[in-house]
Amino acid sequence: MEQLAFRMQLKPGNAAEYKRRHDAIWPELASLLHESGVRDYSIFLDEATGALFAVLRRADGHTMDTLPQHPVMRRWWQHMADLMETQPDAAPVAVPLAPVFYLA
Repeated sequence: MEQLAFRMQLKPGNAAEYKRRHDAIWPELASLLHESGVRDYSIFLDEATGALFAVLRRADGHTMDTLPQHPVMRRWWQHMADLMETQPDAAPVAVPLAPVFYLA
């Protein structure tokens, strides 16, 4: 299983709404993520800067690369676009983070 981490950015004043929407994640989105091989997915907030730090594991043989074309994923991105920095297609700007330390 591969672990990935990335950073995203909230627009100011949107932390509570971002959390509220994720607390009510759509069941079809959760299913889609699981079906694509996403496991153990967490997002952390730096309250001082609005930076979001996401960490997930993905199974061997994952299909995460197909998620951007899926209608449920695209609707979720549109649903979240008013809260965070996004690409022109409403995908969140996600900056990969390089691993520098791991303790098992």
